[in-house]
Amino acid sequence: MFEAAQGESQSSSKGPWMVIFLAVALVVGGGLLYVMSKKQAVKALSPAAAPAAAKAAPAGNADPLHDLKVHSATMDKDRTGTTAVWLVTIENKSSAYTYSAIKYETSYIGADNTPVLVNQGTIADSIGPGEEKKSEFRDALYPAGTAWYKFRITGATPAVESMQ
Repeated sequence: MFEAAQGESQSSSKGPWMVIFLAVALVVGGGLLYVMSKKQAVKALSPAAAPAAAKAAPAGNADPLHDLKVHSATMDKDRTGTTAVWLVTIENKSSAYTYSAIKYETSYIGADNTPVLVNQGTIADSIGPGEEKKSEFRDALYPAGTAWYKFRITGATPAVESMQ
């Protein structure tokens, strides 16, 4: 009975030392990271590094399907009720590319989930890095038997944004 109590007190005496050791290790590691980040910041701000950074190409290839995000796409009919009119809000999440000639596809789906009409077109607007634009355009004659519809981007023309 007394032996079990002694075993518990021995293992509990190691607990505070473990906490102290971990705290010291975290402080030392944090200090090293701080010093290393300061050295990198000084290198980045040096005059020799500035021209190289200005001439650097974007980090990766343009990917309009990933960079262009559709925030909202609503479809309505024109005054006569025959033509589909879309109001689309698109955001360019790229930090380096401007996209223009944005290609899209609209699908009009029937009650049995089969496409009644699939139409393709191009939005003439250009969207710069980090910008968000609303575009309104007339699509196709609204097909009879449409139960629901969808809009998606299929491509765009990228251009590198100049940093001047």
